[in-house]
Amino acid sequence: MAALSLGGLLAFRLYQELGGGEAAAGPGGPFGGPASRGQLVEAAAPERTTITDRLSLIGSLHAKQQVEVTPKVSGRLLEVRVDRGSRVRAGQIVARLEDDELRQQVRRAEASHQVARASLAQREAEFANRESELERYRNLSAEGVVSTQQVETASTNVQVTRAQMSLAAAQIAQAEAELEELRIRLGQTEIASPMDGIVATRYADAGAMLSSSTPIFLILDLSTMVTVINVPERDISKIGAGSAARVTVDALAGEEFRGRVVRISPILDSQTRTAPVEIELDNAGEHLKAEMFARVDLDLETEREALLVPRDALVYRNDRQGVFVVDAETARFQPVTTGLTEGDLVEIVEGVGDQDVVVSRGANLLQNGDPIQVMSPEGD
Repeated sequence: MAALSLGGLLAFRLYQELGGGEAAAGPGGPFGGPASRGQLVEAAAPERTTITDRLSLIGSLHAKQQVEVTPKVSGRLLEVRVDRGSRVRAGQIVARLEDDELRQQVRRAEASHQVARASLAQREAEFANRESELERYRNLSAEGVVSTQQVETASTNVQVTRAQMSLAAAQIAQAEAELEELRIRLGQTEIASPMDGIVATRYADAGAMLSSSTPIFLILDLSTMVTVINVPERDISKIGAGSAARVTVDALAGEEFRGRVVRISPILDSQTRTAPVEIELDNAGEHLKAEMFARVDLDLETEREALLVPRDALVYRNDRQGVFVVDAETARFQPVTTGLTEGDLVEIVEGVGDQDVVVSRGANLLQNGDPIQVMSPEGD
């Protein structure tokens, strides 16, 4: 900035020596009275240099992973073990529902399962007895002691008992399935976190009656953040997946976070002619928080020449942005159109040229036509 200001000062001095200062020549000034001493300012000539095109947009930060924790079964919330700001691990129990009724249903199902097993054991014993009886009747029939009809009846009894044994086995399987289902439902009264993260919101208190769609917590994983910006149609072809992005937030002044483009929407909004672009950035230190306002700078990887002036040269007068151009010993307000910002320098798209000298410090105190005295940055 000092070199830029000194260059502008030299240009202004040269301008005076070539005739720009004739109006002020003589000890009395142009009207023969005492010379007026104007506002002390610093001046600089605009600097023409090569810059890289950059797109600046705004968005809001969101956690890449976030989930609402809901119960899988309905019931009354018995216990809440974590609260807003608590850190949780995947699988950690964070809440419990009342389970007295389900425990009773499990006990009933266990009893039914035991009855079914006892019934199968009874049918197996009957089957063994029927088979033995059939074998005895066959032997007696061979000796002519019993009739063929009695043998056939014994054979039928064996088949009926076999079917009853199969039915008892199926009843056991049914009882086991019902018991397992109840045990699963009982286990679901303990509500676990599905991921590592931080509890952002608690929606329910102990004693609340919940359905299977009622959320209890919102859990965020802040280790990776994302923001979605809407890129204008004219610039969408200049970026791609992996393009670098610089992200800043007002709450963390002076800190800059590196990100990259991970997704570009294949369709533009028909009203705004913009495409949503998702940017992902590492947040291992968790300095960034969800819903922070983010300023995103995307390098478009295209270079061009630009005319730059110090940021302090820009002022607003009557709702117009401009600079004060040094005109002899007078400050003349000149409206300008600005472009990119490069550190302490701002691109001037329209309004001043290479040959102009602008007030680089002290412009905020000036009005159009004010007399000025240009000094060096050191105050000489």
